[in-house]
Amino acid sequence: METLRTFGEIIIWTIFATVLFYAGIRLFDRIDPINYRAEIQNGNIAASIQLAALTLALAAIIITVIAT
Repeated sequence: METLRTFGEIIIWTIFATVLFYAGIRLFDRIDPINYRAEIQNGNIAASIQLAALTLALAAIIITVIAT
């Protein structure tokens, strides 16, 4: 029974982290006027580096929040 409870908690925290990550990306898209998707499709390496840095930063924040 304990295993089932642990599995349920893992699912809940995974959903919570996914929602937080999605909200963070959407908030960044609203704040920053640059269309990163179009810039990356046009071959702009700086835009892809910026988006990768945002992804890593959000992941670090979300992991810290969940771990504490």
